[in-house]
Amino acid sequence: MSNSKMFTHVEGTTVILEREFDAPRDLVFAAFSDCTHLTHWWGPRGWELPVCKMDFRVGGSWLYCMKCIDESMGEFYGMESWGKAVYHSIDAPTRIEYTDYFVDSEGTINSDLPATDAVTEFIDLGDRTKVISRSRYATAEQVKTVLDMGMLEGVTQTWDRLEEHLAGVRA
Repeated sequence: MSNSKMFTHVEGTTVILEREFDAPRDLVFAAFSDCTHLTHWWGPRGWELPVCKMDFRVGGSWLYCMKCIDESMGEFYGMESWGKAVYHSIDAPTRIEYTDYFVDSEGTINSDLPATDAVTEFIDLGDRTKVISRSRYATAEQVKTVLDMGMLEGVTQTWDRLEEHLAGVRA
């Protein structure tokens, strides 16, 4: 389904994901920074984003809930996964720095699961955009935890959905 491969590698405690999208940088940046876009693509296939509350500014945050709506996913059906991003630096449309946490529906951080210090860069390639996401963890064990949780498969499906959303917006 995807015409763009994702490039992934781990450097120490950082997971690096790179992918090119067939859309201009301003649109790709907006897709990452506006709930009107995010509700169409954030999360793996079979999941929706019923909660998306964003205050996109330095010091602001984004509280979101992904919910499994695909009955064929068995035990995952109906499951909710809550997250909260706290923005540290925003340089529109080139870079977003934030910390992403696993939280409950009130936004209370779950300290049993690893926080992600993330930097997402948007590189202008004309009509295309390269996105580079660097997710840094405190320890190698935390990297293993998120990889074992299916991070790569989830991000691949999420970014496939982003590619489809961008194509629909551009059509």
